[in-house]
Amino acid sequence: MIKDSFSLRHPLERLVGSETEIIQDGGFGAILAYAGVGKTALLIQLAIYNLLSNNNVLHISLNDAVKKVGLWYKEVYRNIAFQHSIEDQEQLFETLLPHRFIMTFEVDGFSVPKLEERLTELMEQNIFRPHIVLIDGLPFDVSQKESLIELKAFAQRHSLKLWFTVRIQRDETPLGIPAHFNDIEYLFEKTILIQPEGKDIQLKALKGGKTDSEETELFIDPTTMLIKENKWIQHIT
Repeated sequence: MIKDSFSLRHPLERLVGSETEIIQDGGFGAILAYAGVGKTALLIQLAIYNLLSNNNVLHISLNDAVKKVGLWYKEVYRNIAFQHSIEDQEQLFETLLPHRFIMTFEVDGFSVPKLEERLTELMEQNIFRPHIVLIDGLPFDVSQKESLIELKAFAQRHSLKLWFTVRIQRDETPLGIPAHFNDIEYLFEKTILIQPEGKDIQLKALKGGKTDSEETELFIDPTTMLIKENKWIQHIT
């Protein structure tokens, strides 16, 4: 298959460890940022990496319709393909789609039992069985603690890895991180902050990062919204 012509490096590897150290089954990861800084784009980069690695990705959006999420994937993928001079771009993209399933919920209608019910139907009918679940747009407030505990148990039962986007506010703390996030931080193995620094957009590992000072920072290209990583996709020669 065309996917087999690539050697992959996880885009967050320099920041939080090798592929096997990113998140284990049943683990949680969070991408924290102000509105409009690139949470969804980074989430989709993680999705595309997993798709290229033959992992099934369930993308759950609580903000956007399926069509809009699909357009996000096309845009991010095309930026990656252009950056790395990938040949047969459209053909490769088509091979990824059977490994991706987009699901939408209204924010007020989202609950762990509803998610589990819909996911169980997908798996029992052999429609789709995910390896990683991405949840974009879940509001993180005090009322979500019990739901997150349930979701953690759900992830462990089904051997799933979960990534979330977390919207933060500039005026809550020096980093904008909600104070109540401290009450649920223990549920997360990795937390990544997207933080503008002048003209740069920096990625920082707040939890679960490497200790080597030279390997603890990454940057996002503000034009493409891709991680500035020279070779996270390489052609095999």
